[in-house]
Amino acid sequence: MIIVTGGAGFIGSAIVWALNVRGMTDILVVDELESPEKWKNLTGLSFTDYFEKGDFLDAVLAGKFRKGTEAIFHMGACSSTTETDAVFLVKNNFEYTKHLAEFAVREAIRFIYASSAATYGDGSKGYSDQVEDPSVFMPLNMYATSKQMFDVWAHRNELLDKIAGLKYFNVFGPNEYHKGDMRSLVCKGYEEIKETGRLRLFKSYRSKYADGEQVRDFIYVKDAVEMTLFFLDNPALCGIFNVGSGTVSSWNALGTAIFDAMGLKKNIEYVEMPNALREKYQYHTMAETRKIRQAGYEKPVAPLADAVREYVQNYLQHGLYLRT
Repeated sequence: MIIVTGGAGFIGSAIVWALNVRGMTDILVVDELESPEKWKNLTGLSFTDYFEKGDFLDAVLAGKFRKGTEAIFHMGACSSTTETDAVFLVKNNFEYTKHLAEFAVREAIRFIYASSAATYGDGSKGYSDQVEDPSVFMPLNMYATSKQMFDVWAHRNELLDKIAGLKYFNVFGPNEYHKGDMRSLVCKGYEEIKETGRLRLFKSYRSKYADGEQVRDFIYVKDAVEMTLFFLDNPALCGIFNVGSGTVSSWNALGTAIFDAMGLKKNIEYVEMPNALREKYQYHTMAETRKIRQAGYEKPVAPLADAVREYVQNYLQHGLYLRT
């Protein structure tokens, strides 16, 4: 059996989908179906059981799942970069992960967890996953800090040679409908363009970057999941790894790709960034992918325009989800 926490979420449900594509259905999905849209991510996917996240941890602590579990993909976490409840984030993103990691290591179960590129902060320390001590990075918000706390704890307790942590960069694609403001620009931008005929992007407040020329490492969820399953296929591969394209694209380029996929003329408007974001805004992110490539991952990632086109035309325009 394979356990996927956050299995009804964005990347988690895509992992269940990818496992199904491989013919694997002995899957336990763990999540919290608080969103009226989230359950739709599971429709059409094959799995053998479902647990609410609180019940699952109680079952783990009571000694269940010790036998017959091959791997745990721990994707379950609060992923809101604007969440300010520090107590909630510590309990949900740090302490919960500690319990699962300790259980998995003790029972020799493969443990693959979601860290985040947000832990790199403003990028002044770089975006290298080959830095030995993750505490050198300075996150810009409480969400990223909660993810950083586990990376640092795992390092200091010498667990990073037994588990795999994945720092996902800007992932977009089907099954993110439920994420509200945390949806990708592709999803939100598609809806905005469809409704208004234009796309709004934040102005730049640094002379080095023109409006809309702030850059990100965007990666399609299908590519992110392929990289994730690489760690299931290679159980001896441990440590922290970046999951990204290894390239950068501007918000303008992403916006242009959305308009092109919709068959519309580009119409971008630049708006003021909220004051609360200005000091915490990342102007440049790019995954260094040498480590995962040197470990043997050889598949190319989809070019941005191609991935956006598939997402828009095969999913967003029809309101479709990943299905097997």
